[in-house]
Amino acid sequence: MADEHETHQRFIRVAFEQARKSYNEGGLPIGAVMVENSAIVAVGHNRRVQDGDPTAHGEMDCLRQAGRRPRYDGVTLYTTLSPCMMCSGTVLQFGIKRVVIGEKQNFPGNVEFLRDHGIDVVVLNDPECISLMQRFIRERPDLWDEDIAGRTHV
Repeated sequence: MADEHETHQRFIRVAFEQARKSYNEGGLPIGAVMVENSAIVAVGHNRRVQDGDPTAHGEMDCLRQAGRRPRYDGVTLYTTLSPCMMCSGTVLQFGIKRVVIGEKQNFPGNVEFLRDHGIDVVVLNDPECISLMQRFIRERPDLWDEDIAGRTHV
């Protein structure tokens, strides 16, 4: 169990660095990492603001960076923030079996939806992920509202 915790911490740190990158670019601080057999397949971060693309969430950017794959059932997707419905649907669509979430305090997302569909979901309650998102929401409430379309659950 300690081994698994260390693994999760290692990869959520990589996702957090992606979130910080997006924040420093003026975007939403959400990062993601796709891992298979303890190796990073791809990284991504929210690019909605940077690219002017409403679908460029961190998880979606990570999947785009990974490119075409014949299967996704052997990967774990790490994300700094609980996934929205679009990203949760994409997890289901491609058969990703495990999602590790940095935090769901600032945005509860769709943890139960994923679990109800057989996805193994781990929520880390990572203090750095929580803190960076809180800071962003405080500094840019307009941009946060735009991203979640004025809702707290999507």
